[in-house]
Amino acid sequence: MENISNPANLDEAELAATLDPLSYEVLRKGATERPFTGEYTDSDKVGSYRCKACGNELFRSETKFHSGCGWPSFYAPSESDSVRLLEDRSLAPRVRTEVRCGKCDSHLGHVFKGEGYDVPTDERWCINSVSLILEEK
Repeated sequence: MENISNPANLDEAELAATLDPLSYEVLRKGATERPFTGEYTDSDKVGSYRCKACGNELFRSETKFHSGCGWPSFYAPSESDSVRLLEDRSLAPRVRTEVRCGKCDSHLGHVFKGEGYDVPTDERWCINSVSLILEEK
């Protein structure tokens, strides 16, 4: 995947120095953490999930569910402009929808529709734990 754009004017050197290497690779270079390894995969803690790069609120615990896919799953972002969606053809011919932070454009994961989960939107927002920080309530 290509390097991520930077509309929030984040200091890339500072981010690289303050984030752990995997978080930086996921957030700024579009990498993916291994399934079933993330801190928030099975978490039931109450609060809001924020972008680890810029602090933008992305998801709320009320929309988190256990999908069994190996990454934290949500059925909707906290606000429609919290995230940005892009067509991802990196696994061509399969087309996916990439999820990026609406504020700093960092890579978060992918959203999948129509998989039959019992959630209000029939969507699974499959998000890398290392791209998130949970602000507990």
